[in-house]
Amino acid sequence: MSVPSHPVDQSAGRPDVELRLPADSLYASVLRTTTAGLAARLDFTIEDIEDLRIAVGEANAMVLEHADEGSDLVAAFQLAPGSMVVSITVEAATSPVPDLDSFAWQVLTTLAASADIESGSGRFGIVMTMRSSAVGAGS
Repeated sequence: MSVPSHPVDQSAGRPDVELRLPADSLYASVLRTTTAGLAARLDFTIEDIEDLRIAVGEANAMVLEHADEGSDLVAAFQLAPGSMVVSITVEAATSPVPDLDSFAWQVLTTLAASADIESGSGRFGIVMTMRSSAVGAGS
């Protein structure tokens, strides 16, 4: 099985929101809470917000295991009505090959509209697109 891997493109434009935290699991709740708050502003349903919190938690755990010691985790959010693109990256000296058969990846890809791995230029990350189920459902 090949790993979907794309170079990290840091010139893709400025995110609507960017959060920089120490690359440490102690800060996972800050990332999940920030993500949930942004989703609420986009009128995601309660169920969609919980799915997003879970997906971000899984992505966070996956990238943290490859983070260089003492590095930062950067979460970038692109916001649009009814959708959110979340990029979670860390500094990584090596280009890791994540386990795409892992429970975490299966959960992430089930909850997200799309998910992809980014690696290169000393960075490793996951980019996911989440959509609100309320869009187009008469809300």
